[in-house]
Amino acid sequence: MQILKVEEAEKQAVNDFLHRNENVSKDCLLTHGYVVEMNGRIDGCFVLEPMEDHAFWLKQLYITQSEARKLPVLLEGILVIARKIEAKCVYVHSHQPVVDILLEALQFKREEQIEVRKIDQHKKGNWWTYNVS
Repeated sequence: MQILKVEEAEKQAVNDFLHRNENVSKDCLLTHGYVVEMNGRIDGCFVLEPMEDHAFWLKQLYITQSEARKLPVLLEGILVIARKIEAKCVYVHSHQPVVDILLEALQFKREEQIEVRKIDQHKKGNWWTYNVS
């Protein structure tokens, strides 16, 4: 598994991935996104959108169903990147119980109230934070 900033990835491979996965927001991915390459093909992506005070919002985390078993490794890789970009905190909004279990196992903290202006707190699902050290 290789994680690349979207601008470092082969443009045609990114376009192919977006064509195969139309639910991924192209604009968001091209602005602050990363792609996940496995076996020479892009099979996942995520966005680390910068917020205030060195916080980042992990958005649009996506991995193809055939590679879903690698999600824990991908999340650990995302936290490594967060350290490299000197993030203090990573926010995640989860809509799936399986992701909630995984986030808890990776020591994310479930939050009832998020105090950041950019975040719509009324979305259904659970909010999680990870304090990067």
